[in-house]
Amino acid sequence: MQADKKQVTRLLKTARGQIDGILKMIEEDRYCIDISTQLMAATSVLQRANKEVLSAHLKSCVAHAESQEEIDEKVDEFIRIMEKIL
Repeated sequence: MQADKKQVTRLLKTARGQIDGILKMIEEDRYCIDISTQLMAATSVLQRANKEVLSAHLKSCVAHAESQEEIDEKVDEFIRIMEKIL
């Protein structure tokens, strides 16, 4: 993985903390909208981590592919991931 590991790790630890907080909110029967707001915040952090990983894939794996066949393969992988995201 060519992404900034410290950045991705920090984002994932933040998301983990948020999820732990959400679980506590559920246990405490907190207000649904508050829980939903925190779920959206955790989702946003995970999306930022994924963006970092995918950006690094384009900048490194695709850019440094050694043949057109390898480039096509890497781009196809990226397209499949984007289809899942969208």
